[in-house]
Amino acid sequence: MKFDVIVIGSGPGGYVAAIRAAQLGMKVAVVEKDALGGVCLNWGCIPTKSLLKSAEVMEYFSHASDYGIQPGGKPEPDFSAVIQRSRRVAEGMSKGVEFLFRKNKIEVVEGFGKIISSGKVEVKSADGKTRALEASHIILATGARSRELPGMKQDGKKVIGYREAMSLEKIPASMVVVGSGAIGSEFAYFYRTMGTEVTLVEYMPRLVPLEDEEVSKQLERSFKKAGMKIMTGSSVESVDKSATPCRVIIKNSGEEESVVEADVVLSAVGITPNLEGVGVEEAGIEMENGKIKVDEFYATNVKGVYAIGDIVHGPALAHVASHEGIICVEKLAGHNPEPLDYGNIPACTYTRPEIASVGLTEKQAREKGLEIKVGKFPFTASGKASSAGARDGFVKLIFDSKYGELVGAHMIGDHVTEMIAEVVVARKLETTGQELIRSVHPHPTMSEAIMEAAAAAYGEVIHL
Repeated sequence: MKFDVIVIGSGPGGYVAAIRAAQLGMKVAVVEKDALGGVCLNWGCIPTKSLLKSAEVMEYFSHASDYGIQPGGKPEPDFSAVIQRSRRVAEGMSKGVEFLFRKNKIEVVEGFGKIISSGKVEVKSADGKTRALEASHIILATGARSRELPGMKQDGKKVIGYREAMSLEKIPASMVVVGSGAIGSEFAYFYRTMGTEVTLVEYMPRLVPLEDEEVSKQLERSFKKAGMKIMTGSSVESVDKSATPCRVIIKNSGEEESVVEADVVLSAVGITPNLEGVGVEEAGIEMENGKIKVDEFYATNVKGVYAIGDIVHGPALAHVASHEGIICVEKLAGHNPEPLDYGNIPACTYTRPEIASVGLTEKQAREKGLEIKVGKFPFTASGKASSAGARDGFVKLIFDSKYGELVGAHMIGDHVTEMIAEVVVARKLETTGQELIRSVHPHPTMSEAIMEAAAAAYGEVIHL
């Protein structure tokens, strides 16, 4: 069959690209070997937020007396119900993508897609049958999977990845989480709140190492307060799965080894692009450091072939993949889209407290030789945070001293993942610190901490 665009993969990059192409009048097919929506909708972003919401409710019940409510007994999670709810949410979102495809007359081809030559894709279904498709444009959006370390071979039972972590049959008594990025920190928080004894191991000297240092320190304080054991500057050397519980050998930066026993070890040390068998080598597509090399509009070196999302360089985030897909499709349709500004991409971690950031950290700004003004407003001084019982955290803004440009924002606290969009828009519009200060923010809200942090940078803060 002949199409204008074939998209291989239906994650947040692939399905968004497909819908935008259909909106622009193209005949579109999407090849998907699993459920529509990819990892994000089925085993990542969406179901994990469902699990984290259950943890948040659990936390509220556990601290109900702090709000003057007597729940009448110790709250106990129904773990199977928690897992089932997350699966229902994921299934609903996947069906939503199916509806959008029908609405936009996008053909779904089930099976594993492979580029066999310029403009041609072969799809092998689960029963082994193959089908040939043709298109003027082929977009690879095959996503990524959990990365495995040599000493931690995943068996899906004792050493698991994020997928198994979302579908365990019962709450483990103990768990070692390896890696404190967004995936590791979110699962560490979830399982600790559910009652698991959690040890969080991070190879770098601090948690969430890509975030501002002050954010890392605050998260470590909050996690320790929740009863989590933190081991930074440490690596897992091996896991003895024959023992019950597992014996996890951990080495610290001083080369000292210790043994931690755990029912389950969760490997959250990053992701690996799904590029095996999709025809990259056969088509002569150029690679760079394990990912596909593309231009600013996601074209590869092979005419008519494009790549977006986790398989190209850039932050491996759902919202990034979606925007890449839109830009790619608009360009091949003859429009003139603006290239994506990778310096203004928000990052969010949905622990409690939440983390959200965009732009340069304070250290990065100073290393670039910028003269900066730094403003920080703690939620201990926020009326809304105090009334909500969520005083942990702060908003930190970094401005260029000369022009007032907002070069970075770093937040940790309740609902900051909802607040970061204001800063992204402000940076897009080249808003200055003084303009933020003069923009009236509603009171009492968590978001007025942004205005207060800007005021703190310029020595004008009122409530601190």
